[in-house]
Amino acid sequence: MSKRVSAAVLAATAVVLVGVAAPQAAAAPVPQPRSVTAETKAAAAQAAAAPDTLATLSRFFAREGKVAPDAARPRIEGEAIPVSHLSPDFVAGKAGASVARLEFLASRAVSSDGQQATLWTARTEAGWQVVNIATGDDEFRYAQLGAAKLPGGTVFREPQIDAWYVAQGGRVLPLDEDAERAVGAGGTSLAAYRSRVTRAYGDKLPGSAYAKGGEAGGYAAGAADADAGTPVAAGAAGALALGAAGCVAVLRLRRRTAARA
Repeated sequence: MSKRVSAAVLAATAVVLVGVAAPQAAAAPVPQPRSVTAETKAAAAQAAAAPDTLATLSRFFAREGKVAPDAARPRIEGEAIPVSHLSPDFVAGKAGASVARLEFLASRAVSSDGQQATLWTARTEAGWQVVNIATGDDEFRYAQLGAAKLPGGTVFREPQIDAWYVAQGGRVLPLDEDAERAVGAGGTSLAAYRSRVTRAYGDKLPGSAYAKGGEAGGYAAGAADADAGTPVAAGAAGALALGAAGCVAVLRLRRRTAARA
């Protein structure tokens, strides 16, 4: 089983590791981008290609000794793409709510030896910044799979179970094995999917006793993030808001099971 390494990066600079911290100690969530425009794509591209970001990428690609930091020579390939997650408003059953909401823009990074990584760029209080680096190209791969399966559909991730879907015209289709286990190989109706996620996460939305109790990410300990490692300092930029429940998740250097096509 393959693994995906994710390193949180704040202010597009070096990763700062700290001791284990409680999720409730994290700063306020990063506001989600409202739409993808030429301006937001340009801002994301600028953050991804910044010298500090490339320096951090060199260390990231060299983390297992596969290449020397000064030989990694990372480059950004192609345009940033939007990445959506399951929407808390959809889970809450709000009228007219879309199944997914835009969370961040993803940029593809490649090292001199062919390693790939994905930069997550979000709008923070300090402007557009890289908030996470993850190995591989899941975000790009599932965007392509979704476009092939349902052209024009909305590709999104249910982060609690690391499942990827594409939705269109009242249907939700799986794009990986985790999603197939959740909705079946043939997918499900949008209404049935809403019922499932409301049962799973409806009591974990912002303002719930679950959220007030300090849990983060919309799932209990031992679920999709059971193998999470050392948290990264939240810092002034704040923590990236992850998860359908809309709770604040501490950015972590973590090793997670990769989604599979």
